Amino acid sequence: MHKIPSIAIYDVGKTNKKLILFDEQYRLVYEESIQLPETKDEDEFPCEDVVALTTWVKNRFAQIQADPQFEIKAVNFSGYGASFVFLDENRNIILPIYNYLKPYPPSLQKKFYEDYGGESQFSKITASPVLGNLNSGMQLYRLKYENPGMFKQVKYALHLPQYLSFILTSSLHSDITSIGCHTNLWNFKQREYHEWVNKEGIGEKFPELLSCAAVAGSVNKNIPAGGGLHDSSAALIPYLTAFNDPFILLSTGTWCISLNPFNHSMLSDYELREDCLCYLSYEGKPVKASRIFAGYEHEQQIKQLAEHFLKPLNFYTTITVDTELLKKQKRNTGETKHKSADSQPPKSSFSNRNLSDFKSYEEAYHQLVTDIVVHQARSTNLVLEGTGVKRIFVDGGFSKNPIYMYLMAEAFPNLEIYAASVAQASALGAALVFHQHWNSKPLPSDIIDMKLYSVRHQTSIQK
Repeated sequence: MHKIPSIAIYDVGKTNKKLILFDEQYRLVYEESIQLPETKDEDEFPCEDVVALTTWVKNRFAQIQADPQFEIKAVNFSGYGASFVFLDENRNIILPIYNYLKPYPPSLQKKFYEDYGGESQFSKITASPVLGNLNSGMQLYRLKYENPGMFKQVKYALHLPQYLSFILTSSLHSDITSIGCHTNLWNFKQREYHEWVNKEGIGEKFPELLSCAAVAGSVNKNIPAGGGLHDSSAALIPYLTAFNDPFILLSTGTWCISLNPFNHSMLSDYELREDCLCYLSYEGKPVKASRIFAGYEHEQQIKQLAEHFLKPLNFYTTITVDTELLKKQKRNTGETKHKSADSQPPKSSFSNRNLSDFKSYEEAYHQLVTDIVVHQARSTNLVLEGTGVKRIFVDGGFSKNPIYMYLMAEAFPNLEIYAASVAQASALGAALVFHQHWNSKPLPSDIIDMKLYSVRHQTSIQK
């Protein structure tokens, strides 16, 4: 039986842990997904079960390598950010993987920012909004002051993607995509760790930085392994590989995130208040991003629409673009504030509309998507201006919504708006960046499926 030469990618999300194989043409040839039960830290706060995760990674690699269908030529890793694994001098795990959603002590946070220049100045230098535990460097700062004994025992602090690599290679490395993602650790202007990292004795716990395209070590002596990447940075790689001209990737899901790898300007106070941030690409370049909670809002509103108009929950999937209805939609949405009174992410104007004002589900749904796109256009414009971008690639759930895509094309008449899809983008990015170490074939040119949307001359969608 002929074995398929493949690269294995562990793509570890907060909910789903995946093992994915790509062949030499980067076609997905194997995929499995598992959800591992969480455990709790010393404060009874839920967190990743690092023992269960480690066991799964090891066992699945042994099993997939023994599978007669595949010849594993290489392995790499992508994983969620803002999460550390702490090892002692014997390279044993000594602490939980603290949950980035765990509340941060206000007094300690206040002390930190007072000591290092204030929230505004510090956030601009590190391109990191004030996010508590989501600023992963703050987890080490917290450990130092809340549990100094354990802090001293930490010899190595590995972000999760680099720990995944360590499981199979026993090699210790840091990675720029993990270090540079709203961690409070990186000085974006000086392109080095912020001064506080060494002043607080934290820098010495980070292993040497490894290039994203370099070999971190080998598995079973003969299989090259990468050092792992932060999943958001990995998801950009297929697009950066396929396109040279400036673009924005609008990744739509629960959060709709506009990613501009061609915007290298420092964040302003206004942008930080509007939930903009930066992180580093696999090439070490800043990527400016803005985000809104639009996928979640859409999910909640379609429940209300279904109940009000007595329709099935998924009825919106049957609705096509009605240009006459769109002409009737109210566009006087006003200014959206960054946070509502209860500190929740802002919503579109639809949340203030009365469903009884609409004659039909179709009319109401067209208004909902209109309001969301007005909100989205404002968010995307935060990272678009002055960057020479000519294309926006919309990936994820909204890319399959014809009304959303039509309205995006209308909102950005001077840009090309594409619905784009990449199968397992984070995993594919981790595979592509490692291409030279396992694959002698040229990179394929058809890894991204695209559809162009246009509203010129009131035409419908162009393919």
